[in-house]
Amino acid sequence: MIVRPPGLIEIRLTQASQLFNSMDPSPFHERDLDHDAEEYIVSWAREVHEDHPFRLRIVLREAANPEVARFVRESIRHYFDYRTAQYGRDLRKMLREGRSSLFIGLAFLAATLALASMIKSDAGWASLLREGLTICGWVGMWRPIEIHLYRWWPIRRDIILHRKLSEADVEVVFEPN
Repeated sequence: MIVRPPGLIEIRLTQASQLFNSMDPSPFHERDLDHDAEEYIVSWAREVHEDHPFRLRIVLREAANPEVARFVRESIRHYFDYRTAQYGRDLRKMLREGRSSLFIGLAFLAATLALASMIKSDAGWASLLREGLTICGWVGMWRPIEIHLYRWWPIRRDIILHRKLSEADVEVVFEPN
C-alpha cells in the first residue's frame, strides 16, 4: 500500500499537454488547465486538512526537459492565481447583489407592514389580508438573508483553497518510457 505524505497531490500523465485544455489556443502560461485535471487537483486538495500545505507532483512519462518543467510549474501557479481572482470577483458581485436586494427587501418589508397596519378591521378577510401582507414582506427578505448568511461561505472557501493551490510547491518529475 502506497502512503502519500499529507498535502501531496500527484498526477501521472503521458505528456505535459494532457494537463492543459486542448481547446485553448494560447501557447503561453495563461493556458487553462484541462477540466478533468483541475477537478482532480481541487478534489484532492479538498481532502487535505487545512493545516497542511499543498504540494503538487506532476509525473510525466517523457524525456526530461527543464523548459517543460518550468512551463508546467508557471502554468499551474498562474492558473490557480487566475481562479482565485475569479472567485474573488464572483464573491464581490454576489455581495453587491446582496446589498441591493437588502435595500429592496427592506423597502418592500416597510411598505407591506405599513399597508398591513392600515387594516383596522378584525373581520376574517381583513385579518387574512393583514397576515398575508406581513408574510409577503418577510418573504421579500429571503434572498438578502440567504446571501448574507449562507451563500458567501462556499465561495470564500474556494478562494482560500485556490490561493493555497497557487502557492503550492510544484514538482515536475520525468519518467522516460
